[in-house]
Amino acid sequence: MAEKGVKVFGMWASPMVIRVEWALRLKGVEYEYVDEDLANKSTNLLRYNPVTKKVPVLVHDGKPIAESTIIVEYIDEAWKGGYSIMPADPYERAQARFWARFAEEKCNAALYPIFTATGEAQRKAVHEAQQCFKTLETVLEGKKFFGGDAVGYLDIVVWYVHWLPVTEEVIGTSVVTDKELPLMKALFDRFLAVDAVKMAWAQALKRRKRPRLHPNPTSPSLPPSPPLPSHKSQRSRLGALLPPARLCGEARTR
Repeated sequence: MAEKGVKVFGMWASPMVIRVEWALRLKGVEYEYVDEDLANKSTNLLRYNPVTKKVPVLVHDGKPIAESTIIVEYIDEAWKGGYSIMPADPYERAQARFWARFAEEKCNAALYPIFTATGEAQRKAVHEAQQCFKTLETVLEGKKFFGGDAVGYLDIVVWYVHWLPVTEEVIGTSVVTDKELPLMKALFDRFLAVDAVKMAWAQALKRRKRPRLHPNPTSPSLPPSPPLPSHKSQRSRLGALLPPARLCGEARTR
């Protein structure tokens, strides 16, 4: 008998994985989540994604789809009707894809140095990230979300709305502020108030806590972590709360 239903193979800390969950929840699709230990990948993950061996992988009725942005588009096309993630107009769809690639290739790369740099190097990294965000912010003018009045494809792709507020608190510096990036800051606040986003975020936190309650000594990828110390030493403990750069996307999740 053919396999039925929807499964998501992911890893709790990957912002690329939560993109898929946001899309499924916005569309009202029920799914089973399988949390992977990336240091000891399951036979199912390797079977469904033998090419890149990365998460996320969506399995729909036994058929696997890999790469988060491709999965999000698939979800919108496979479950038509109701909530729309992609713009209906062909030109607007093309624009959404263009800016999604800009965010992936430029803004993501600009963010990572902030989390490891200190002093003047960090200030320079923050400035460069802000310039990238200012370019992206031009798409937000006159809109509540990148998708218009509701969350759309580009909102889902811009994953830092999910992690950045937390990382800013941990590293003790701000990137997105009301002064420098008022439209982006307002977007972050609105996005994090959306029910589908809040529900997915709550589930991710539960998965993070699970290994701390039931530690597996044979699983090195999610070690129990003590409470975070003061800001001066928090930088070295950033991984206790957030994914390291190598886990923040398909290209880094090996």
